[in-house]
Amino acid sequence: MNLENKVALITGGSRGIGAAIVKEYMKRGASVAFTYRSNAQKSEELVAELSSFGKIKAYSSDASSFSAAETLVKSVLADFGTIDVLINNAGITKDNLMLRMSESDWDAVIETNLKSVFNLTKNVLRTMLKARSGSIINLSSVVGVFGNAGQTNYSASKAGVIGFSKSVAKELGSRNIRCNAVAPGFIETDMTDKLDENTKSQFLSGIPLNRLGKGEEVADLCVFLGSDSSTYITGQTISICGGLNT
Repeated sequence: MNLENKVALITGGSRGIGAAIVKEYMKRGASVAFTYRSNAQKSEELVAELSSFGKIKAYSSDASSFSAAETLVKSVLADFGTIDVLINNAGITKDNLMLRMSESDWDAVIETNLKSVFNLTKNVLRTMLKARSGSIINLSSVVGVFGNAGQTNYSASKAGVIGFSKSVAKELGSRNIRCNAVAPGFIETDMTDKLDENTKSQFLSGIPLNRLGKGEEVADLCVFLGSDSSTYITGQTISICGGLNT
């Protein structure tokens, strides 16, 4: 799963799953442009850590803004020359029961998790169509498949990502542009590190492999989907959840 000579644009790449994907792409030989919303220091540290592997640059950008996405893509093309792989990873949660959920919390999650996928995909298409090649990888979630109480906004956004990915795959397959969705389950992140043991035990009780996933495991799947090892895979939603979605 070699990524040499490929340029990847990864949104939300400064921490968590996004940072794991950035690291794995760099180690596999790709040149990487990644975005962050507010954590400039962490992004600079990531660039410094990985610069010995090849070309990498961080961009401050709001994925939920179409104009910001347009500016971002122009900047990346000016700096890197092309975009072979787009990974839409930027996402937030604002969990609450439906009865208590505010309109602003609904809108914020839909705009960041779903509208951002449209924004970036729309703006990279011209480049990929010209090259008649490309891989678009959209981060969904298992809760986009089976739902979750207290996460109607998040579940709806991630279900939307799945429908979007399948439709894009059908539209662009004839141009050799692939689009797939990755649906992680419970993955070890800064957020899960803060959970108490009782909550973690409840999570684990529904996971056949009896452990949380690692960001590196999600990154490995994204490497596969971005590489030439997966050239006949498109329109799929691949769960990486330890058997939770079984």
